[in-house]
Amino acid sequence: MIHISDTAQAHFRKLIEREALPGLGVRLSAVDPGTARADARLEFAEPRDLAGDEWAVDCEGFTVYVDAQSVAWLDGAEIDYVTQGAGSQLTIKAPKIKGQAPAESASLVERVRWVVENEINPQLAQHKGRVAVEQVSADGVVLLRFGGGCNGCGMADVTLKQGIEKTLMARVPGVTAVRDVTDHDTGDAPYIPRDNAA
Repeated sequence: MIHISDTAQAHFRKLIEREALPGLGVRLSAVDPGTARADARLEFAEPRDLAGDEWAVDCEGFTVYVDAQSVAWLDGAEIDYVTQGAGSQLTIKAPKIKGQAPAESASLVERVRWVVENEINPQLAQHKGRVAVEQVSADGVVLLRFGGGCNGCGMADVTLKQGIEKTLMARVPGVTAVRDVTDHDTGDAPYIPRDNAA
């Protein structure tokens, strides 16, 4: 289920020995699983901190406890401790943590929402923006509402046509057009104010 490299185990052992607490282990859990924000969290766990339903991975000298609700999301995860140059870094690869794209047989709405949440919004977040799917019509027209730095942004039209619409039409068969239903006059923190857009 989860592979923990020898170097990662040695790293954990060293940290646990330094704490010198009887029964101390490591807890692994998924944070915001199934979303673009998904991440894995590692923390020390004393026996009193455990719920009792964790999945236990026995290592030499300690145990890694996987949060019960996180097991499916962390299946196939790999934990490694890599030394590069003068530094070292703990890495966690969890291929299922963000969920899996819906199958082609899924509804158009499901497929559109997946691409928006996992591909488009992470890009818009770089400018403190986001979009929400308001509606997907039977004929494939997607209605979006811009938020954050995209609400009122002078480049929202360009983002919509050259970025979002192209992405959705390429990635989601059945999407015929993408429309903006945002009242951009209500934006209070646009990334590029409309007055400044060329």
